[in-house]
Amino acid sequence: MHLMSTSMHGPEAALRFLSFVNASPTPFHAVHNAIVRLEKAGFQKVLEKDDWEENVKPGGKYYFSRNQAALVAFTLPQKWKQGAGVSIVATHVDSPNLKVRPVSKRSKEGYLQVGVETYGGGIWHSWLDRDLSLAGRVVTANADGFKSKLVKIDRPILRIPTLAIHLDRNVNESFKFNQETEFVPVLGQIASQLNGSPTNDSGPQKTKATSIQNNHHPALLSLLASELSVAPEEIHDFELSLYDTQPSVLGGLNSEFIFSPRMDNLFSSFAAVEALAQSVSTPDFQTLEGNVNCIALFNHEEIGSVSTSGADSNLLPLLINRLSPTPSTFAQSVANSFLVSADMGHALHPNYTSKHEDNHKPSMNGGVVIKTNAKQRYASDAITSFMVKQLIERKGGKVQEYEVRNDMACGSTVGPMLSKMGVKTCDVGCAMLSMHSIRETAGSHDVQNYIDLFRSLFESYAELESNLIVD
Repeated sequence: MHLMSTSMHGPEAALRFLSFVNASPTPFHAVHNAIVRLEKAGFQKVLEKDDWEENVKPGGKYYFSRNQAALVAFTLPQKWKQGAGVSIVATHVDSPNLKVRPVSKRSKEGYLQVGVETYGGGIWHSWLDRDLSLAGRVVTANADGFKSKLVKIDRPILRIPTLAIHLDRNVNESFKFNQETEFVPVLGQIASQLNGSPTNDSGPQKTKATSIQNNHHPALLSLLASELSVAPEEIHDFELSLYDTQPSVLGGLNSEFIFSPRMDNLFSSFAAVEALAQSVSTPDFQTLEGNVNCIALFNHEEIGSVSTSGADSNLLPLLINRLSPTPSTFAQSVANSFLVSADMGHALHPNYTSKHEDNHKPSMNGGVVIKTNAKQRYASDAITSFMVKQLIERKGGKVQEYEVRNDMACGSTVGPMLSKMGVKTCDVGCAMLSMHSIRETAGSHDVQNYIDLFRSLFESYAELESNLIVD
């Protein structure tokens, strides 16, 4: 039997996700690409620093970003009024990675090296022997002052090589390495060995405080400058991360899998953006009543969300307060709101079945997973879980349940910290394998399952909530 190329055939939503994740090696790129999608759907940009309350109108579509690393987008129903609830999908756009240190210049035994810091709880051995490159944002000088520009170097320039088995015969028995001394990427060979020209490494020179020229290898700064079409001395600062240059692809006999980095949690973020963008293109959008529909893409979830662009910031409370500015309308809005915290979940691993509770074994492509934890590491409860199940049922989807074993620690999400606002919250995800590896695996059909749930929330929550009596 002839197998068709997985790069050309597969679920349409999954193929679009591949394009999104391949173009989004950092949170800055993910936010930028989400904005491009929203603007294509007619969303208008507003700025937090502006007085936009008087300009947002019923039936309008708006978005704002914070520090290039977090994004909030929302639509107002035609009959919107202050005090209306907000139906929210909250995700995060950061993933475990390696970040270039502020002073990264290192060399050893004829090699140029780059100092890096680990970010988040990565499976760090999966980064070894990979074709790595750099992406992020760079502060550059221009005629108007200074500007933060995105950069993505599309070719492999870095590698963290493993030690040959001949030099460590026990490597397969207990593989461990020091993350400070044995986890340093190689950038290249020292120039004097390649072309006979001496290196100019006479130590720190007297420079301006805003200059970073002595902190990094000149070859690295020249490469960045070339990518950005600026002079090296016009680079004043940057935030750069390493990423794997191998593209995301569909895999499996029937393209049932996605093999990709950063699916925790760009998988959820892509689906949220798509659902909101698609919801405004339907004829029903012009007649919708009830809640404001909203997505919130946060940064820094992998390290606790404690930042100005993280879920523990004031991004969502400020939005609700600006839409409903009096104490009474703010309280009404919170009471009428519903939040879906969307983060990826753990599929049953066929080689490690004992890691799951016997009756809670989610599978990839098995539908959206509702995540519950009695210790409130997840924010779901009976009411919010019931609502999500109803929303999924309206789209003909399937539901899976997940609880962690009693003898294992439970991860967490942005759900519990956002629920502190008083908004009803449910934690959901899609099942995946190899979470936090540089190369993860998820179900290609679950992209559409996710989009369907979020579309159902935006289209049907107000009607569903009006038929449920709790208090």
